[in-house]
Amino acid sequence: MFQNLTDRLTTTIKNLRGQGRLSEDNIKDTLREVRMALLEADVALPVVKEFTEKVRERAVGQEVLQSLTPGQALVKIVNDELVGIMGEACDELNLNAQPPAVILMAGLQGSGKTTSTAKLARWLKERKKKSVLVTSCDIYRPAAIEQLQTLAGEVGAEFFPSAIEQRPVDIANAALDYARKHHLDVVIVDTAGRLHIDNEMMDEIQQVHAAIDPVETLFVVDSMTGQDAANTARAFNEALPLTGVVLTKTDGDARGGAALSIRSITGKPVKFLGVGEKTEALEPFHPDRVASRILGMGDVLSLVEEAEHKVDKDKAAKLANKLQKGKSFDLSDFHDQLEQMMGMGGLGSLIDKLPGVGQLPQNVREQVNDRDMHRMLAIIRSMTPKERHFPGIIKGSRRRRIAAGSGTQVQDVNRLLKQFTQMQKMMKKMSKGGMKNMLRGMKGRMPQGFPF
Repeated sequence: MFQNLTDRLTTTIKNLRGQGRLSEDNIKDTLREVRMALLEADVALPVVKEFTEKVRERAVGQEVLQSLTPGQALVKIVNDELVGIMGEACDELNLNAQPPAVILMAGLQGSGKTTSTAKLARWLKERKKKSVLVTSCDIYRPAAIEQLQTLAGEVGAEFFPSAIEQRPVDIANAALDYARKHHLDVVIVDTAGRLHIDNEMMDEIQQVHAAIDPVETLFVVDSMTGQDAANTARAFNEALPLTGVVLTKTDGDARGGAALSIRSITGKPVKFLGVGEKTEALEPFHPDRVASRILGMGDVLSLVEEAEHKVDKDKAAKLANKLQKGKSFDLSDFHDQLEQMMGMGGLGSLIDKLPGVGQLPQNVREQVNDRDMHRMLAIIRSMTPKERHFPGIIKGSRRRRIAAGSGTQVQDVNRLLKQFTQMQKMMKKMSKGGMKNMLRGMKGRMPQGFPF
């Protein structure tokens, strides 16, 4: 997400960083580039105008012109204003209600409501330690009810059944009654969507809203629809008292215009980003961190939080203990490291949050993909326990068998073993002299041929 915008802005701002003095002329040229970058990112025109005007007002003032590092001062202004248009802080879900707190999910068909309902249930269980019940009021699509039931089982949420013969209001009331009797913390109600906004749809969801009085009414919208996402959010906001927005499919949106436009157009905060198809692929929306990502400065805080929640601390401690005792890093350890990276959203998600990635050449960024990691995992899983523990025994016939078992080529097996050997050497240096020795051994880069 934001890749195109990041590329344009980092190139534009990079030219200013080293300048000893900024004039109104070069600030004007820079703002023209910023304006074009925002428009190409599909940010709504009124939002672009407001943003560039605010940056211009601050940039031509004393704050920049008298700064010792005017280029950096301008970067800070752009960062501050990006945060401003997206919302000053992360808007938390309001769960301060007598249980069960009710969350209503609204949106058009195909926006990702049902998947987002399951993702939110998982997030509430794992991050907020809440017991969650989900139900579907989509009586027009039996497949949607079945999908939610399947996803509820996957994320460990309770599912309240519904049928196409029932009225949506009755389903919602019955689910709420069940949650009260069973002392559940949160009820998430998935509603029906349409291919477009119509009066019948709005009447139905208004009735459901009035019946259950939710503490949160979240509008789920596909970020890849660009400016239409903001306009659809505005139409829903006029019919329902929305409390926030969930932007889905942001991993496939290189522009990011919807994230920058929605707050200004609707006045409602983006609360979550859907960053993939898996049920764990949901992130709280932090405007300051997103602004940092857009300007190519990374998002280390989110990276740390991801690691805190998703890295298996027991496995990490065992590996550290093993290395300290002088034991060798083997292919089983390598497999665990790869698996944990995939659990944190894969390489694309990790790379996105690292500072300076926006300055990498396009061809280098394109080489970073999760296909290589899936291939590597498949190869290691095709090995016997003995082969994983003693990689030195993997010779010609074994390599051919492993390649056949993993659906890869012998060259892929050879490449993985070479990468593993380099990683093994790094781990050995780290166990002897700590991180300093490992970094010196890396000489500022990852082992040759490693996929990230």
